[in-house]
Amino acid sequence: MKRLLFSIDSLSAWTGKAFAWCIVVLTFATCYEVFVRYVLGQPTAWAFDMGIQMYGALFLMAGAYTLSRNGHVRGDVIYRLLPIKARAGIDLTLYVIFFLPGALALIITGYGYAYDSWFYKEVAWSSPARIQIYFFKTLIPVAGLLLLIQGIAEMVRCVHCIRRGYWPERLADVEETETMMMHEAEDLHAIHHDEDAASLEERESKREEPRP
Repeated sequence: MKRLLFSIDSLSAWTGKAFAWCIVVLTFATCYEVFVRYVLGQPTAWAFDMGIQMYGALFLMAGAYTLSRNGHVRGDVIYRLLPIKARAGIDLTLYVIFFLPGALALIITGYGYAYDSWFYKEVAWSSPARIQIYFFKTLIPVAGLLLLIQGIAEMVRCVHCIRRGYWPERLADVEETETMMMHEAEDLHAIHHDEDAASLEERESKREEPRP
C-alpha cells in the first residue's frame, strides 16, 4: 500500500513540476510583451492569450500535486486543535461529500468541452491571433482524472489514520515552515504512540509469564 501511495504522489509531483515551467514561459512572454509594447511600440497579438493559457494550464495541472502535499487552502483554526483521528474523519467525510463529485464533474463535463472543441477545431474568437484552444481544453478532464486519483490516495491515508492514529508517510518535498512543524508534531505523536503500544505489550507479556 505504501508503494502505491508513493507512486500516486510521484505521478502528481511529476505532473505539477513539469507544468511549473509554464511560469518561466509566462514570465519571458510577459517581459517580451512589455519591451516591444512600451519600447518599440509594436505590441504582439498573442501575448495575452499565451498568458491565459500558461496560467490556466499551471492552475489545472498543479492541483493534484498541491493535494498530494496537503497544500490546498483550508479553514483550520479549529481543525488543527482536534485529535488526529477526528481530523482524519473530517477529511474523509469532506472527500466523499464534496471532492469526489467535484472531480467526477470535472472529468465528465471537461471531456464534453474537450470533445466539442476538438471536433470544431475551436479557436479563441475574442483573440486577434485566433489561437487554437482545443489543446488547452483537453487539460480539463486530464486534471480532473489526476485529482481523482490523488484524492483516492488521500482517502486511503485518512482511513489509515483513523485506524492507527497517525498519518502515513508522504514523499519528501519542499514545505512551508508551518507545515514542517505540524508534520514534526505528528511524527512525535506517532513515535509516542508506538512507544506506548510497545510498553503496553511488554507489560502484558510479563503479566502472562508463568510464575515459578
